[in-house]
Amino acid sequence: MELRKDPITRSWVITGDDPGETGPRIESACRFCEGSAAPLQIIAKSPNAPGVPWSARSVVHPTPLYHIEGEAGRRGDGIYDRMHAVGAHEVLVENPRHDRHLWNASDDEIAHVLRLAAERILDLKRDPRIKYVSLFKDYGKNAGQEFNHPTSQITATMFVPRRVLYELRAGREYFIGKERCVFCDIIQQEERQAVRVLEVRGDYLSVCPYAPRVPYETWILPRNHDASFERTGLNKPGLRTNLAALIRRTLQRVRSVTEEFHLVLHTSPSSLHPSKNLGYWKTIDDDYHWHIEILPVVVSKARSYTFKEVYYSPVSSESAVKQLREAKIDG
Repeated sequence: MELRKDPITRSWVITGDDPGETGPRIESACRFCEGSAAPLQIIAKSPNAPGVPWSARSVVHPTPLYHIEGEAGRRGDGIYDRMHAVGAHEVLVENPRHDRHLWNASDDEIAHVLRLAAERILDLKRDPRIKYVSLFKDYGKNAGQEFNHPTSQITATMFVPRRVLYELRAGREYFIGKERCVFCDIIQQEERQAVRVLEVRGDYLSVCPYAPRVPYETWILPRNHDASFERTGLNKPGLRTNLAALIRRTLQRVRSVTEEFHLVLHTSPSSLHPSKNLGYWKTIDDDYHWHIEILPVVVSKARSYTFKEVYYSPVSSESAVKQLREAKIDG
């Protein structure tokens, strides 16, 4: 496997001839349950919870896309760029119990997951080769779910994903013009208008964005400015509990519409790689704002996922909020 860069979109694509299966890999015997015979290379564990040997743990992905060994070896191929798929690929096992997902786990259990995620992101960012660390969760067959056990995944790469680069560029340009964070301004306007805010929980809120890419798209953001999720996750344990509750309640609302979704955390890139040309990292603590994006997969409205040049969502954010607010949730 190697990374190749599209010279037009500037997206990095991981590609190669994989001899294994190409479809979702839902396993019958769970390798992540306690007592499983499958060997796991454990990277880190969260503090123990009462009655269980661990609350959450991070392990090396059984078939990783990125490998920690080696150097990028970035090189030219005519007009193209390519490099080795060096980085890290971990599975964040969210709970020792097979049936405790983020929407039906306790807030303390989810807080352990958030704490461990913050620790892993911070640790991976210390590697001078790494430019960005992604945390994501795919749930459901149509979302590309790999494992039956409650899991998320972490990837550390030597490039910043294109979507995050768009946000960095927009945040930087907005800050240059107004000396304010565009995300903070969005939060203030949404709270003032109160038509797309789904729920406020302490210093966090969930909102259906003004221009959704897919039906019922939902974001979770800290109301107080912070560019780095890991800084929040490690230094503000009380707020982490509010965030845990909001994630649980928001996913319950989303699952009232569809069980399948993508969840991805957007946090600041590594500060070890400042861009001399782009300037994104010079004011990043002021112009960027970490957040979680949840993109439900609504199969009956599949046009929204295929019409990519201009995103199409047949459900407005205002209608989505009304429907999601009425969903029955626990706690």
